[in-house]
Amino acid sequence: MAYTRMTAAEAAALINNNDNIAMSGFTPAGVAKAVTRELAKKAEAEHAAGREFKVGIFTGASTGQSTDGVLANAQAIKYRAPYTTNPDFRKRVNMGEIPYNDLHLSHMAQELRYGFYGEIDWAILEVCDIEECGNEYHVYLTAAGGISPTAARLAKHVILELNSFHNPNAKFIHDVYEPLDPPYRKAIPIEKVGDRIGVPYVVIPKDKLVGVVECNIPDEARAFKDSDPITEKIGFLTAEFLVSELAKGRIPKEFLPLQSGVGSTANAILGALGQDKQVPDFNIYTEVIQNSVIDMMITGRVKDASACSLTVSNDCLMQVYDNMDYFKDHLTLRQSEISNSPEIIRRLGVIAINTAIECDLYGNANSTHISGVKMMNGIGGSGDFERNAYLSIFTCPSTAKGGLISSIVPFVSHQDHSEHDVNIIVTEQGVADLRGKCPEERAKLIIEQCVHPDYKQLLWDYMKIAKGGHTRHNLPAAFAMHDSLARKGDMRLTDFAEYVK
Repeated sequence: MAYTRMTAAEAAALINNNDNIAMSGFTPAGVAKAVTRELAKKAEAEHAAGREFKVGIFTGASTGQSTDGVLANAQAIKYRAPYTTNPDFRKRVNMGEIPYNDLHLSHMAQELRYGFYGEIDWAILEVCDIEECGNEYHVYLTAAGGISPTAARLAKHVILELNSFHNPNAKFIHDVYEPLDPPYRKAIPIEKVGDRIGVPYVVIPKDKLVGVVECNIPDEARAFKDSDPITEKIGFLTAEFLVSELAKGRIPKEFLPLQSGVGSTANAILGALGQDKQVPDFNIYTEVIQNSVIDMMITGRVKDASACSLTVSNDCLMQVYDNMDYFKDHLTLRQSEISNSPEIIRRLGVIAINTAIECDLYGNANSTHISGVKMMNGIGGSGDFERNAYLSIFTCPSTAKGGLISSIVPFVSHQDHSEHDVNIIVTEQGVADLRGKCPEERAKLIIEQCVHPDYKQLLWDYMKIAKGGHTRHNLPAAFAMHDSLARKGDMRLTDFAEYVK
């Protein structure tokens, strides 16, 4: 190969203060990890010498400690989009140190192409193989699609991390397709979950490739909590509801593709559906695949799966690589603007199931901010899916922090998903089907079906003081439960009389 090999430190030395970097990956899967570690060291050295050093970071979704974590701690991020879950980064954002723009994940690549965020100086991509082809290289991604083709095309310079932790067999599950921009964009021709419409590689012109960093670094797979009785109950109730919809003919007898968020609740829901013999074998069209989906693919319970990343344990990832003769025909990794495309979600009739931090009495949902102020995680792809889904489902435990917090409140403290985008709310208490309901009917149903017993009377009391109109509220008291939590440490101690004069 004619490309230049360099160390991660040599690559990081080429990046300048104020540069913008677009990266591969989606969740910690497939993210560059060697150069960013050295970039954090460079930032610390520059700061120690009294010089400014910060860079802009654009990714497909969250990353791991080797990117968001180390760069946040080195105070090396001037701007970040579109999503993160890293605790060190979250802390710095909530301290006001990092300008962070929370975007729908389907928007990131196209908004970079539209020029909304300025020029991209560097693309850093993790790859499992490189092929020379005339005046360009064909590079094969690892465990995620992300925004890689857009990053490579827009960037002035490209650095590749050739990570031997990933098997070159990963090339067989990628479908790389970058849409044209308006007014030339065409329909995305995906009609079935398993359709492939692109090529398995990203194209890098030879004159853009600055160097290749060879490394062997495992993905920083997140450890998710095991299911507990509450998440298992939510999983059972969600599966039971979907089975009833199937029996009523409101879901086609063939069933429909599922999208499910990340975490223990998502695993519990998919596990419950997988165990229910009334549900036919089904497909997955989602953004993130977890271990439970791979397990169900191996048994044949999940027929085909399409996603943007394999957010799985490293042992599970090796299982996929070792069984590529099977998975190359049943598993497809795409770019985030394809995995999360509203057009495709609507066409395929995806059933979307995501987790909320809190929901209010009318069906508005908050999936990002604690008490409306502190960022927990970004909106991710939940908005892409929920607004365009065949069925839009939000799940959450009815309480948090040992009962100090109710997840159902009079008015969400931060709104990510409006009542217009939410069909169903599920807690371990029950299921509220909000379809066809006016606001007052929604409120009564949510209190009856989803609220924890400790908070039912409190929320009925709120409805008594809520003033008339199409949507009833008492604005001075609407955030009384949040205020009680802030002042007294317990939403149960709310006294609405304090707020109603």
